[in-house]
Amino acid sequence: MNVTPRHGRRQGQGQGQQGQRHQWHREWRRRRPLDDSGTALIEFVGLSVLLLIPFIYFFLSVFAVQRAAFAVTQAARAAGRAYATADSEEQAVTRARVAAELAFADQGLDGAPELRFAPEGADCGAGDPGDGAASLVPGSRFVVCVRSVAALPGTARLFTGLADITVNGKFIVVVDAYRRDRTQVPAA
Repeated sequence: MNVTPRHGRRQGQGQGQQGQRHQWHREWRRRRPLDDSGTALIEFVGLSVLLLIPFIYFFLSVFAVQRAAFAVTQAARAAGRAYATADSEEQAVTRARVAAELAFADQGLDGAPELRFAPEGADCGAGDPGDGAASLVPGSRFVVCVRSVAALPGTARLFTGLADITVNGKFIVVVDAYRRDRTQVPAA
């Protein structure tokens, strides 16, 4: 008995190209995996690595520059206070340099900071803010400028000087007006 389907053809007749395409599609669906389990995890890990590495480098760079900024600010303040409380001008310069180096060591920075004593109102970010304005005369005012270069992580050996960021610290020193004059050499 040959049954005629509703569309008017007997079974097995008139399949042609469309029938072959459906047969190929059925075969493909049978062979492919039923789910995509595991592919999302692979994509997530791949994209995470691609996006995470630049973010980590960016944050390390920001932290390196911030550490240097903290160091120069702390060094300028410590150097100014050490200078203002010294007993003589020779001792004041030595104490200021030691205090600045100690502040750098406290922040984990190597090397000696560039320390200058500029007149009041000087721009520490300028190429040469001046030097030699420090005085222990009662009531005197001057600026302690500390400058350092922060190298970005991973660029110190490859790009020396190209990827460095200069940071400046400034502290205004006011010598007490009622303190004895320590600029005079004591009599022997």
